[in-house]
Amino acid sequence: MCKELKTKLLRLFPQSSNGPIVQHENKTDGAEILRCTVKALKEGHVVAVPTDTIYGLACLAQNSEAIRKTYDIKGRNGQKPLAICVGEIQDIYKYCKVKVKKELLGDLLPGPVTLVFERSEILNTELNPFTSLVGVRIPDHAFMRRLCQMCGEPLALTSANISSHTSTVAVHEFEELWPKLAVVVDGGPIGDQSRLGSTVVDLSVLGKYRIIRPGCALSATVDVLEHKYGLSEDSAEA
Repeated sequence: MCKELKTKLLRLFPQSSNGPIVQHENKTDGAEILRCTVKALKEGHVVAVPTDTIYGLACLAQNSEAIRKTYDIKGRNGQKPLAICVGEIQDIYKYCKVKVKKELLGDLLPGPVTLVFERSEILNTELNPFTSLVGVRIPDHAFMRRLCQMCGEPLALTSANISSHTSTVAVHEFEELWPKLAVVVDGGPIGDQSRLGSTVVDLSVLGKYRIIRPGCALSATVDVLEHKYGLSEDSAEA
């Protein structure tokens, strides 16, 4: 059972193309919110963050205890994997064995897509120990990208909700989880009201792709994979 924490609610909105604009009763600026969130993550806590699709729960992927906390907070089945989130495309090569062109990564990321590859040996073996694959995200969200860059290591990322409940697009929608979180970053309402989350696609087989979850960017993703890079859909059962 996760103990209750003194949760910090930090308001970060609206997001602009030049980075976060912050309005807060205590005049906390974007850099301070980043520092506070990084500190909580480095101390092994779980935090709530906005992304380009839905709100997420994040912890350090290399911290096994924080991974366990994340599953406990969500009530998530231990056989369901967590994705990792990184700040830059080159970071993907540290934690995954990539079998597609770098240009393909650049066409899909940053964006509302989770790409699944074979994991590299450097990734925490207690993160998804039941599979040799891992999903990786680079959200198209300035705060999230900067957070990953400042942490200097991958975040484990999952939706901010109790497992099997509806995905959330505003922080009040997962208020029951706040006491278990060190920081809740309020980025305001997320524009994608579909609540579908990212499109998840397996690219671990050379020349093939397999859609694991259609998500919110299916048609655009398939168009890039098939028409620009000539990948064919892998119809084999996983």
